[in-house]
Amino acid sequence: MIHVVAIVTAKPGKRAEILANFKANAPAVHAEKGCIEYGATIDTDGGPFAKFGPDTLVVIEKWASMDDLKAHGASPHMKAYGEKNKDLVANRAVHVLQNA
Repeated sequence: MIHVVAIVTAKPGKRAEILANFKANAPAVHAEKGCIEYGATIDTDGGPFAKFGPDTLVVIEKWASMDDLKAHGASPHMKAYGEKNKDLVANRAVHVLQNA
């Protein structure tokens, strides 16, 4: 199984717009071959835990195989999603992991 943790930092005040675009695109991703999990997360309120901050979202993904993840990245709906967000994102770090 392939795990993806994508840390996306929006330009100030643009996180809500990225999240709206994410939610609109998510059904197409969930329908892809090999998609096990695909969801956006943000910091919880309260507690002494480390925070990413108000402009950051973290996408948690699980894929059946690396080939499925590669196909996901090349899909037309992901290209359109990237185009919608290109002027909203300040920074993005994508970590691709496998079970140890």
